[in-house]
This record gives sequence, C-alpha cells and structure tokens, in this order.
Amino acid sequence: MSMKSLKEKYPDLVASMRKAAVLAGLEILDIYAQSDFGVQIKSDESPLTLADLRADKAIATTLAELVPDIPIVSEETYTEVDRHRDAIFFLVDPLDGTKEFIKKTGEFTVNIALIVQGKAALGVVYVPVSGDLFYRDLDGLSYVESGASRVDKRGQIAQINCRAVDRQKIIAVKSASHSNEETEAFLRKYNPVQSKSAGSSLKFCLIARGAADLYPRLGRTMEWDTGAAHAVLKGAGGNVYRIDTFEELEYGKEVMDNPHFVAASNGLNLMQS
Repeated sequence: MSMKSLKEKYPDLVASMRKAAVLAGLEILDIYAQSDFGVQIKSDESPLTLADLRADKAIATTLAELVPDIPIVSEETYTEVDRHRDAIFFLVDPLDGTKEFIKKTGEFTVNIALIVQGKAALGVVYVPVSGDLFYRDLDGLSYVESGASRVDKRGQIAQINCRAVDRQKIIAVKSASHSNEETEAFLRKYNPVQSKSAGSSLKFCLIARGAADLYPRLGRTMEWDTGAAHAVLKGAGGNVYRIDTFEELEYGKEVMDNPHFVAASNGLNLMQS
C-alpha cells in the first residue's frame, strides 16, 4: 500500500494512533496508582508489568478496530513471524521505560510508529503522567513533507522544531538508566557544555523540541524502542543515524536489534568529529 492510498483510505490515521496511545496511557496510569505492579522478568532480563500488558491490549484493540488492514508488531507480542520487511506496519512499545515506571519517575512513554518501506514515517509518543503527546503527521502525500507537533494536557497544539546548532554550545542527552563508558567517550568528541538525563523516548523529544542537540546510544535497543520518537524527530528536522555508517536507522530488519546510533538535531555534522 502506497502512502497516497494509505492517506486516502485512512485520512485519520494519526488521529487513530493518538487515540490508541492515550487509551493505553489510561491503562498505565491505573496500574501506576496501585502498590503492586505485577512485575515479572522476561527472558532478556528486562522487567514486564501489568501496565505493559494492559497498554499493549488497548493499543492492539484500538488499532485493529480503526485501522484493521495494517499489521502490528509489538514488543510484548513479537514473534519471529512478525517480520514485515519492505511493508507498512505499526511498530509498538506499549510502555517504553518500564524501569522508570517501576521507579515512579514519570519518565515513561507510549510509542506507536508507522513504518513504511523500512523508514520511520509517522509516530506518536505519549507521556501519561504529564499528558504531553508528541506526534508526526502528514502535510502532503509523502511522509518526507511532514512536520512534528506537541499537544499538552490542556489540548493546546504547537509545532516543534530542532534548534539551530551551535558547535560551541552543544547540549547532550543521556539515558537515565543505560549510560556507559563507551557513550561517555563518544560524547567527549563533541565537548558538550551541558548533559541532560531523561528516560524512555523523552530523550528524542528533547532534541525535537529544541532543548538538546545530541543523544548517542551505544548499548542494546530494539526497533520498537526508537521507531515512534525517530519519526517525531524527523518531523522536527532531526534524524537518527547508525554510528558505524552515519546512515539513517532502518526498521523491519531480519533482526529487531538496533545498531548503535546517535539522534541528532538538524545541522549537526556528526562526521566532523
């Protein structure tokens, strides 16, 4: 299905993604208010809570009702048969930042991306605790021609953009739970004047709204960890690049692990350092 036919068939595609994210957020907040999160440990040693499962069900149900022709690949239900190379599919992390959820920092998100031919085309990142919602919508029939926006808890919508980069005043973002010496070494090449810490997809959103310039991740991540926020960042003028080749991060690969990457603001020439 082409982007043109997708737009014609589902004119409210991003609205459907936003609705699914908000409904998932309500499920998450319901568990967040309880004392028992029902924490389990998955085979990869990452935590899983009742909030992950309920949010995943809310998203799957909503998208299946509103956009039934587009398959869903989700962190919580992924199997080897869920590969959709060179196709259009939703890529979902129903609760990105489960560790932050368990620690009750508030820095966790609901991530829903639309992947088109291996690229992060559209994305919704919802922050249940603050009520902020970041998304990338279509201005034209090509997802290249789109912008990014932020909706606050009052429903006020504002366009967001990466800031103009000053190489002498770079602001970096680091993971709140997953930093390492390799990441620190990478950052030293850019000599940031300030480093911020954030959880989940909020790191990408800081760059997208002009509050930071650079976020390297030299550790394990999966496609569903990055797809939605990658789309938002692209809409705001930035992008996410493989560290080994500086090519744009791709999705729907044979292996769902991401390579090491760096998210960057528009105008930051990563190859100069």
